[in-house]
Amino acid sequence: MKLPLTNATVVIVGGGAGGLATAASLLRRRPNLNVTVIEPRDTHYYQPGWTFVGGGIFDQAKTARPMASILPPGAKWHQAAVTGFEPALNRLRIKGGTRVDYDVLVVAPGIELNWDGIEGLRDTLGQNGVTSNYAFELAPYTDRLVRDLRGGRALFTQPPMPIKCAGAPQKAMYLSCDRWRRTGRLSDIDVEFHSAGATLFGVEHFVPSLMRYIERYGIDLNLTSTLTAVDGQAKRARFSTKDADGTLRIVERDFEMLHVCPPQRAPGIIRESELADSAGWVEVDPGTLRHRRFGNIFGLGDACSAPNAKTAAAVRKQAPVVAENLLAVLDGCAPAAIYDGYGSCPLTVERGRVVLAEFGYGGKLMPSFPAWLIDGTKPSHLAWFLKERMLPPIYWKAMLKGHEWLAKPRKAEEAA
Repeated sequence: MKLPLTNATVVIVGGGAGGLATAASLLRRRPNLNVTVIEPRDTHYYQPGWTFVGGGIFDQAKTARPMASILPPGAKWHQAAVTGFEPALNRLRIKGGTRVDYDVLVVAPGIELNWDGIEGLRDTLGQNGVTSNYAFELAPYTDRLVRDLRGGRALFTQPPMPIKCAGAPQKAMYLSCDRWRRTGRLSDIDVEFHSAGATLFGVEHFVPSLMRYIERYGIDLNLTSTLTAVDGQAKRARFSTKDADGTLRIVERDFEMLHVCPPQRAPGIIRESELADSAGWVEVDPGTLRHRRFGNIFGLGDACSAPNAKTAAAVRKQAPVVAENLLAVLDGCAPAAIYDGYGSCPLTVERGRVVLAEFGYGGKLMPSFPAWLIDGTKPSHLAWFLKERMLPPIYWKAMLKGHEWLAKPRKAEEAA
């Protein structure tokens, strides 16, 4: 049975990039649709900008705007926290005991930064030389540490996948090294990169360019090395390192500066709900982004199970797919729009150059521009211009407004 086209209640959990972009795409297609966004925070953040805040390039204040100022016209905002899902009843539980009914649900609550997953980390964040560009309030501290450091050891870490923006830990390191190089301090600073992964970057096409910068900056690359504990006052970091034969060793390193990317996971409300797969993520079909077991639920963004890179660029492509398929369900039709796994990670390797990594499912290269304009496997000035000057307004003025530049959904027959 078809649901009423204009009276159907669409509820979106999450007022981040995924939730607001989907609301905007829906209302562009059907302005009279009844759309409610449930989000407890009163501020929306442009998280891709925090790397540049930590690099001394962006003003922190420009990466945040009041939620009310960017809510898509026609959408309602319910400022509250979701505490549970009742999919069999088409209902949500809200903090305080309220229930909210829906006809169709979009789940986009983002990802949880598990600061407590590293012993001692939470107690020393923002002091003792310990920082992270993954937090709005800490990115300026990164800038200060890099500006003031004159010598000693600087550690940069990356936890096991999945994480949002897998290139961000490296970007913080490359920008720091470039600043130290330009001011003649790099030779006095021992830089180490400790990554839990077995490779520098998950898509091999981009590794050669990145390795050239590892060598250029004299970075000590430590793969299969996971940060497990921090003693901020003693300025000691502990790592669990796996040798080539699989033997685990505990390694401790002193530091003057430590930039941490925390381990990450789906939010607790997802992990503990019926919506989760065995790993805790919102269980969606990777093509249609429709829930595999509940046909009137869709998921996108960092909390969904699709095996794509968790980036804002991925959300830019996912939101129109969810909008098209959600409206198809309302109209009693099968979802036809397909998400191809596109994600983009503009890897800032120095001030003025970016490796524009664009890829889809299985690591397939998916460049937006011809190679003569931007070769995504190599550092590019034009890619820097795109990252610094173009992407912020594209985010605020296009993506969150439902303008789908280079993001038109593909149909299943086109993707075949």
